[in-house]
Amino acid sequence: MCTVCGCSDGETKVHGHSHDHHHHDHDHGHHRHHHYHDHHHYGHGPAGTEVPGMSQERLIEIETDILSKNDRYAQANRAVLTAQGVLALNLVSSPGSGKTTLLCKTIEALGNQPLAVIEGDQQTQNDADRIRATGARAVQVNTGKGCHLDGHMVGHAMEHLALEAGSILFIENVGNLVCPAAFDLGEDAKVAILSVTEGEDKPLKYPDMFTAARLAILNKIDLAPHCDVNLDLYETNLRRVNPGIEILHLSARTGEGMAEWLAWLRTHLAEKAIQEAAQ
Repeated sequence: MCTVCGCSDGETKVHGHSHDHHHHDHDHGHHRHHHYHDHHHYGHGPAGTEVPGMSQERLIEIETDILSKNDRYAQANRAVLTAQGVLALNLVSSPGSGKTTLLCKTIEALGNQPLAVIEGDQQTQNDADRIRATGARAVQVNTGKGCHLDGHMVGHAMEHLALEAGSILFIENVGNLVCPAAFDLGEDAKVAILSVTEGEDKPLKYPDMFTAARLAILNKIDLAPHCDVNLDLYETNLRRVNPGIEILHLSARTGEGMAEWLAWLRTHLAEKAIQEAAQ
């Protein structure tokens, strides 16, 4: 199990193929990487972990090592994405936020804009099938017991997608507001999607995720009048943990706020093109 989050990530499946994380030689960009993942049980102690026969100092070293390795894979992903002018967004949320529905509506609204999707889930290809029904290219990454995507998985999935220059890559992470906060995937931004039905204190309960996010989307705002929701309090709590976070109000069902979301995407895609040209 991973020292950082406690998930088991011994094997994932990318696009229906079994993918062993213990040792994998992986052509990534123009560099060959060797992948090793350390596993143990998450528990108690000064490092937040406890393993029989292993010191807390060693556990801290393992946690640091896992994040360091992930960051190297993420940087390799970022180099490939920047060279192609691809805007990569890491979509994060708890289950039931409406993330996949919003993504499908976004793909339809973007029309001819080149894009692709990496769909992360523990089991099934249901969400990837919904994405493909829009006509978009999608790769499913099944993490098994793993509760987040990492840089290695995303780099492997990118190879299956053959991304177009100037496209948008949507990475729909596993539904979880804890573990994905710690793992850089090489994305340009984390976009946190929060259903208004989840409670105004959600940003305070999961501050790491909302601190890491550049944009928060308050989704399902059409339900706000029926749920006694205080949208101002949502914004106040988001800015308590991240004063610089951008916030959009949106309903994927009614289309309210979609124009602002699409404008945000196009603005950041244009910025990515400038970044590519400057290289």
